[in-house]
Amino acid sequence: MAPSFQDEVRLLQAISDNLQKCLLGKTDEIRLILTALLAEGHVLLEDVPGTGKTVLVKALARSINGQFRRIQCNPDLLPTDITGVSIFHPKDETFVFRPGPVMTHILLADEINRATTKTQSALLEAMEERMVTVDGETYALPRPFLLLATQNPVDFEGTYSLPEAQLDRFMIRLSLGYPDHDTELRMVREQSVSHPLESLEPRADIEDIVRLQHKAKQVHVDEAVADYALRIVRATRDHDDVFLGASPRASLALMSAAKAYALVCGRDYVTPDDVKHLAPYVLNHRIMLHAEARMNGANDRTVIRSILDRIPVPVRLEK
Repeated sequence: MAPSFQDEVRLLQAISDNLQKCLLGKTDEIRLILTALLAEGHVLLEDVPGTGKTVLVKALARSINGQFRRIQCNPDLLPTDITGVSIFHPKDETFVFRPGPVMTHILLADEINRATTKTQSALLEAMEERMVTVDGETYALPRPFLLLATQNPVDFEGTYSLPEAQLDRFMIRLSLGYPDHDTELRMVREQSVSHPLESLEPRADIEDIVRLQHKAKQVHVDEAVADYALRIVRATRDHDDVFLGASPRASLALMSAAKAYALVCGRDYVTPDDVKHLAPYVLNHRIMLHAEARMNGANDRTVIRSILDRIPVPVRLEK
């Protein structure tokens, strides 16, 4: 018997509660990570060290009973260190494929901007096609596959900026930020004795996540809401401060994310507020501003905010 919609909502809430044990006071950020997972997207975490990025990824992998791998990016990292390599087996006189860390369910690419552009490009095929090609042979990645890449926004020495093509393949860019005083005090008191990650139990399995991904695609989107999302994306292409606006891939990403976010919030339909809430996370990293606009104090966040303020929100939806 297939699980009911309420069963699916309870399952997602159980996963979210599990993650909140390890990452205190970050309810919305956890919802965004789950949104990317259900929408089959990827996440770029821009944050300073020590804000809980690694703990979040480990907790997510443990909560869904999935495999977790970590890549510590640096200039010496080769593409084959990520994708895997074919090794000659003398006895059988054949090449045997030895999988790289990309063959996992949850992959953390730590400080991705420290890897060379050649190595960064090795992730492109994995992110978009969910497969890797090694020595002319193609290997499918496990499902689900979620890449969480991190970069330090204040450390530029010895880094390689992510190319636009790769930035466009991240569904969501977000920052965890520092906890507030009360949350940090609670964390110091509780986690100095034992970390919740050590006793974290799975709340779902891989089959559940694949089923939820399929369920997210079936979430209803009213035509007025879809038009609202499209007008937001198209407005980035006509804005005076924007040199390069969001691509049609951004429109698809925003719509997929809105469906998944609605499911994470316990609804089988998308509201305009879902779109408005997600737009900054989905679009900020997909636009390029004119140099003059940056000199005048504009940035991607202020541009998206001005677009959201300008475009009217649909108020009457079909039942």
